Amino acid sequence: MDRADLTLVLAIRERGSLSAAAEAMNVAPSVVTKRLAALETRIGQRLFARTTRRLSLTAEGEAVCRHAQRLLEGFAALESELSERQSTVAGSIRLAGTLGFGRRWVGPALADFQQRHPAVQVQIQLTEHLPDLSAEGYDGAIWLWPVQGARATQWTSRRLARNQRVLVAAPTYLAQRGTPATPADLESHDCLVVQENGDADRQRYEHWALQQAKEPRLVRVRVRGPLSSNSGELVRDWCLAGRGIMLRSLWDIAPQLASGALVRLLPAYAMPDADIHWIAPWQPRTPRRTRLLVDFLLERFRGEPWKPAAPINRAKLPPDGRRAPPG
Repeated sequence: MDRADLTLVLAIRERGSLSAAAEAMNVAPSVVTKRLAALETRIGQRLFARTTRRLSLTAEGEAVCRHAQRLLEGFAALESELSERQSTVAGSIRLAGTLGFGRRWVGPALADFQQRHPAVQVQIQLTEHLPDLSAEGYDGAIWLWPVQGARATQWTSRRLARNQRVLVAAPTYLAQRGTPATPADLESHDCLVVQENGDADRQRYEHWALQQAKEPRLVRVRVRGPLSSNSGELVRDWCLAGRGIMLRSLWDIAPQLASGALVRLLPAYAMPDADIHWIAPWQPRTPRRTRLLVDFLLERFRGEPWKPAAPINRAKLPPDGRRAPPG
């Protein structure tokens, strides 16, 4: 049974009669009749039960149709891929990305990718709200959180790189207020909160969920402070100025940790689910230009380039293990 046979069987099933299938295939009805008879003789099975009034699939015919569509799609995908390999990569890619990571890391990567493939046009929309990728015509998104809910069954997700959100503070703040020795100590400190999703009506308290290395249990800490914002950059500036403790992604603060402008606190703890992901609507076959982009991003972020060359600074506790008294 070859590709033409599969096409013939599906055409007959979809059109409901030999004459209608012949019209759709632009051949004479006798051609369809003879080809079907020859196929059934060759495989030794009746695929359609035929009477003067109706035509219906046999059990064997249903089995053929069940596999035929997938096999034909495979043929088409193979031909398309082989054709693409012989041609220049071209076309447009429309993406979504988060504001901070998109501007700092994705933007430069996309510029380098486009320079490597000059016939490809890349557009990225930076936003804090993940759009409906399918409905709004996006090819994919570079996002900081995995897909959840109903979208997880409709979209594909692939981790591009690992990342952590860690606790940090400026040395000037620690000199005045001391260094927390346990997550519970955070409740007595000024903590700088990022209001996600533009929520300006947050309660006075924020809960940080921290996870210790190799421990599945989350430690939830209620924190508060006099300063909060929906701008992560503004919160980072406050932290650098010594105004409090911040929970922030490594990709955003690694240079400050390496220089000593910020100090990592409680280094055994971090907030999970901060990895960088490629998210895209499901489709039978992804265009080559998009596959090349995903491979490029995987290679670009594989080594987590935001990690500083020098070890990340960690706050040192006094010999007795307790917080230093306020200065």
